[in-house]
This record gives sequence, structure tokens and C-alpha cells, in this order.
Amino acid sequence: MKRRTGQDPSITRTWKPATQAIRGGTARSEFGETSEALFLTSGYSYDCAADAAARFAGEQAGMTYSRLQNPTVQMLEERIALLEGAEACRTMSTGMAAMTAALLCQLQAGDHLVGGRAAFGSCRWLTDTLLPKFGIETTIVDARDTQQFEDAIRPNTKVFFFETPANPTMDVVDLEAVCGIARRHGIVSVVDNAFATPVLQRPMEFGADVVAYSATKLMDGQGRVLAGAVTGTEDFITNTLLPFTRNTGPNLSPFNAWVVLKGLETLDLRARRQSDNALEVGRFLEGRVARVLHPGLPSHPQHDLAMRQMDAVGPIFAFEVDGGRKRAHALLDALELIDISNNIGDSRSLMTHPSSTTHYGVSEEVRLEMGVTEGLLRLNVGLEDPEDVIADLDRALTVAGL
Repeated sequence: MKRRTGQDPSITRTWKPATQAIRGGTARSEFGETSEALFLTSGYSYDCAADAAARFAGEQAGMTYSRLQNPTVQMLEERIALLEGAEACRTMSTGMAAMTAALLCQLQAGDHLVGGRAAFGSCRWLTDTLLPKFGIETTIVDARDTQQFEDAIRPNTKVFFFETPANPTMDVVDLEAVCGIARRHGIVSVVDNAFATPVLQRPMEFGADVVAYSATKLMDGQGRVLAGAVTGTEDFITNTLLPFTRNTGPNLSPFNAWVVLKGLETLDLRARRQSDNALEVGRFLEGRVARVLHPGLPSHPQHDLAMRQMDAVGPIFAFEVDGGRKRAHALLDALELIDISNNIGDSRSLMTHPSSTTHYGVSEEVRLEMGVTEGLLRLNVGLEDPEDVIADLDRALTVAGL
């Protein structure tokens, strides 16, 4: 592989996110292709046995096995790192593989983690079920209250783990304050930034140590493949995360990496347009339903904070209807344009009932603690004309008796 763009890091590091999403990390073969090449190979050959030995010993640059390196995957990793403003990135097979690896690579029996209460159901399973199985203690706090992180610290606290905005209740965490607490106590802050991506929010600018993603969501943006990513310092990625992933194997396939590379090319445009669309839909719903949880609206209790640390708040928000699960399901069933789907970040508008889907695996007690009520619905607003999305919601609300 030879580079024809991005040869000088002093120049490439100054590119804006929209440019990085198209040009960052680009490598070209001797054929000079303009679109990233797809390298569908599991292994690599060597000119001689000595070269193979030197590569495995780390004495010679080059690929050894696609569980460790692949040219297509490497381009994606470099591009995400540049977008994030991070020193390095490792991609993984799914978003949950990324979250799991980001935690387990640095925690061991006897350690303690403080996690945000509002989180994707599988992330709460990590903190509530998986980590304790390995002797890792966890404390769950209301991440909206910065002081609760400080109060939860123990001598063995190693990690703060939280989402902002959080899935699905759209809780917003004060990144600068919480990451500052972590830094002062020598604790690693791990932020799930999947709802925003680095084009809308860059947690490292506020002091975050590690930023993790489900690249399945906005980074792909068209509901095609599964992917995850973890970004951080070169030292963390190479010496803490890589030993875990190289031996456990949650690696990303070259094909999926190539698809996400294509998705990144339009990420800036999609994320901003969908944010605008979602804001328009949110304004409509404020007059029709019991409660709207949209950080971009002044009615959100953390609106000012969201506006300070985000360029836009993304395509996803939640709202609550009276009548519990029965009325929520009736609304979903009456939709014609919006799909009933538990995915997010898609260019299509999607809606789901978290209590019976994404958060089904956590107990009712935990769901209520998180604010996931039976009447809560999560909406991903796509690239359709927002007037059509509003018309679909208006008609379905009427059919559902709302």
C-alpha cells in the first residue's frame, strides 16, 4: 500500500471533520484507485521465513493476519481516529464488542466501575451482570448529577462508563465536569458517543480518555452492517486494548469496514440534516404527546448543556404517551411511513418501544430506575421530508386515540 493523499500528518490533522470523513487514512495500492480498495484476505504471504519471523517479532512492518491487521480495516481505523481527534483506534465486529472490550481490557477482579444509569439495555447488562461475574464491582449513578460520580468513587475505582445522550431517555452528561473528576482521581473515563458521532460531539475535547462506538448506527447510516470502534491514546490502544482483542478475536471484517468507510463519506451531511429533521418533528410532537425528551428543545431539562457540548443533537429522541404499552403499541401499529425497528442512526425513520425491545433484557425495576416507562417510544428521524414524517405521526396518533 502506498499513500497518495494525507502524507503529511501536520497537514492532515488540521482537516475539518467533513474532510477527514472522506480523505482521512486513505491508502492506495499500486493501481492508484480513488475509492478505498476492499482486501478480502485472512492471511498474508512473506518473501522468506526470516521476514515472517521478523513481522511476528515486531521488527518488520507489515501484515501478519487479518485478526490483527487488514489494509481496509486499517484505513477505517485511521479515519475514525482522525475524526475523533484521537491518537489511535481499533474497530470491532459490533458496537457491543467495542463496549465490552473497552471495559474488560482494563478491568480485573477487585476493581470498581461507576456507570451511568441510563444506557442501552446490553450496556446495563455489562455493568449489572457480566462485570460482577468476574469480581468487578459496579455502582450505578444518575449521570445527570455530576456529584454522584464523585461520591461513588472508592479506592479501587478504575473506570467511569456512560453514554451521552443516553439511550433511550436522552439524559445528557456534563462531559467536562465528569471527565475532570475522573482525571483528578486517576480514573479512566469511557464514553459511548454513538448517538452523536464525532461530527456532532467530540468527548475528547472535554477530557474523555476513551470514546467507543456502535459504528452500526450513524457511521454506516443505512442499516447495512454491524461494526464497532474504540478510540484513545496510542498507549491505551496498543498496550491495553490490543492484547485483549488480538487474543479474543472481536475483529471487524474487511467488507464491513469498507461499507462503513463509504458511510463516513456522507456522515457529516446526514447527521446534520437528520438533526434538523428531528428537531422539526420534535416540535410537532410537543403539542401532541405527554412528554418529549429531545435535548435540542428548550423544554429538555439539560438543553443548555447539550447546546454547549454538541454541534447538533442528532436524529434520535424519545417521547412518552399516556396509556402505557397498549397505547404505545397501538401507535406503532398505525404507522405507514415510519418502520417499527430497534435500529437507530439509519437514513430511514424508525421507531421502537424500548421497554419491550431494546431494554427487554433488564428487569422492570431497572427500567423504571432508568426512566424507561411502558409509554416511552424512541424515534430515529431519517432523511425523508420531515413533513411526511409528521403527517405519518399525526395520523397514527389519531388512530391510536392520542
